[in-house]
Parts: sequence; structure tokens; C-alpha cells
Amino acid sequence: MRYTIPLAIVCIMMAGFRASPADKPPAWGPIGHLVGDWNGEGGGGPGQGSGSFSFKPDLQGKILVRKNRAEYPAAKDRAALVHDDLMVVYRETPEAPPRAIYFDSEGHTIRYEVQASPDSGDVVFVSGAEPSTPRYRLTYTRAGQDRLKIKFEIAPPGNPGQFATYIEASARRGK
Repeated sequence: MRYTIPLAIVCIMMAGFRASPADKPPAWGPIGHLVGDWNGEGGGGPGQGSGSFSFKPDLQGKILVRKNRAEYPAAKDRAALVHDDLMVVYRETPEAPPRAIYFDSEGHTIRYEVQASPDSGDVVFVSGAEPSTPRYRLTYTRAGQDRLKIKFEIAPPGNPGQFATYIEASARRGK
């Protein structure tokens, strides 16, 4: 036996699924300039390398997903290295400041608070200070319309404000 649902009932049911103003994607404001595809190069602790990353809206604009791949050629004292990571930027409520969670191919998970300056275009991801773990800070600095400077710093356990640069890089927006 086949059942048919009258069109009027379908329309009434679908009306409940319309997006309300509370369902609108958040305005990413001072971090919105990071959205896109980027090509970079730089160096530091792991050596001179190159790579690419992207910041893309997902889940109807509710989150930003950063995917990153960095490649470091073999050096005299180590084999070639490939580093992949994924970071999700989100808001716990529409009014809340952004936060992020990071995962990488080395097994790290980092929870970040996100600080953004609307004037300078700087976006800083900084992890919380915990006595027994390192603290991390990832900074994107606008260096022109389609360019970024990137700095990744680490503070040792017990010294949460003593950041030392681990990687410095630059990136250009992809075509």
C-alpha cells in the first residue's frame, strides 16, 4: 500500500526547518581574512620547509576548518618529514569569542583561545597555561592584501609566559 502526504502538510512540516536569525553563521570578523587557500614557506626547529594550508567555513559557516601540510626535506641528521594537522575554529555561543581545537599527525591535541585585533589583522591562537605541559602560541600577522607572516612559539612547562620561536614562515594566498 502506498501512502501519499498532501502537499500542504509537507509545506507546513518544512516551515519548521527554515533558518531563524539565531541559526545564521557567525560573522568571523577580524579572523575572516584568513579564509582561503595559502601557500607558505619558512623554517625553524624542524628545518627549512614548505607547505600549504586552508581556512574554510564548514557546517553552514558555523565553524572554520584549517587543514595544514608542511614538508621538510631530509637533512644530514634526519629523514624527510611531513607534518599534517587539522584545526577547527568555533564559537560556543554566537556571542562568544572564537576558540579552536587542533590535532596533528604527531599525536598532539591543543585547545586554543583566539585573540584577534581588528586594527592590525593579527590573529593569535594561544593555549592555556598548565604546570606540567608546554604552552603554545600561533600568530598570523597580515603582511599585505594576500600575504601573512606566521610564527609558532612554545613556552616550556612551568614557564607559561616564556615563549620561544619554533617556526617562522610566510604565506601567500593561493590563486
